[in-house]
Amino acid sequence: MRVLGLETSCDETAAAVVSVEAGRGRALSDVVHTQADLHARFGGVVPELASRDHLQRALPVLDEALQKAGLALTDLDGISVTSGPGLVGALLVGVQVAKSLALVTGLPLVGVNHLEGHLLAALLAAEGQPLPEPPWLGLVVSGGHTSLYEVRALSDYRALGHTLDDAAGEAFDKVAKLLGLPYPGGAQIDKLSKGGDPKAIAFPRGLSKRSRTQFDFSFSGLKTSVLHHLRSLPAKPEGQELSDLCASFQEAVCDSLTLRAVRAAKGAGLSRLVLCGGVAANSRLRELAAERCAAEGLTLFLPEKRLCTDNGAMIAMAGAHRLGAGQRAPPDLSADPGWRL
Repeated sequence: MRVLGLETSCDETAAAVVSVEAGRGRALSDVVHTQADLHARFGGVVPELASRDHLQRALPVLDEALQKAGLALTDLDGISVTSGPGLVGALLVGVQVAKSLALVTGLPLVGVNHLEGHLLAALLAAEGQPLPEPPWLGLVVSGGHTSLYEVRALSDYRALGHTLDDAAGEAFDKVAKLLGLPYPGGAQIDKLSKGGDPKAIAFPRGLSKRSRTQFDFSFSGLKTSVLHHLRSLPAKPEGQELSDLCASFQEAVCDSLTLRAVRAAKGAGLSRLVLCGGVAANSRLRELAAERCAAEGLTLFLPEKRLCTDNGAMIAMAGAHRLGAGQRAPPDLSADPGWRL
């Protein structure tokens, strides 16, 4: 099955063609246009600007994806599009493009939950690499989401925990802004952390003493702690002091994420953990997840870094599964910015 995937939930315009055989996906093309430079001077995504840019980029990105795959629309078996959650204006661009294509070609269309796309990105592993088989635990960690899901079967998900305030990626970006680092801040902090001491500053781990929220996350207190630390300094940190601060903050985030993920997996009796979402590209998070899974006898699955950030291939993968199961989007398919998985 060859499926086109369209993704416009936030600040990436993405399109990909994926071929799926025996449950394994192979990206025939994967084109992503990022709006990072557009939003950089604002220190975060401006929804109206994001929507306008999607309008300008959607068709050129789609054309490039088809050209790189060496296919025409008539060579496809279906179309999938992110219809939620995300920024409503941004989502509407992708949904309307997908509906138009389906109407003109007669191809079946399905709407995909953005978080399901992240969870199934692990099924795009290279030939010869093992695929996660349900049940598994998925840790979805990005700029807008930090959640734990038990994947009981494909399309059967049970939420085990969520962030109670900021998402992990949002915390990275906000702390980077406090430090005067360019947007997006997660990659900048990861880079600076490589030369720093993760034990230099004892930043707190949110919810560490609350058993009733043992699978939930909180990063607002950590962000506030960084702010108070900066206010206590005589000048903005630079050099080694900046690297130490970044490493200590990053360690606090990654420690909380991996601790709860392993705890949730063991609590649910799951032996496999899939780490996904944009923050899953963080080098320390991948390293610490591998260490903790090895220590607890869990098998860790890590999508390629390019498949962790928003992309069309993961949407095509999730869409192929739903199309194969006979699902079809209704004619009135629209954006659902609050769609819960």
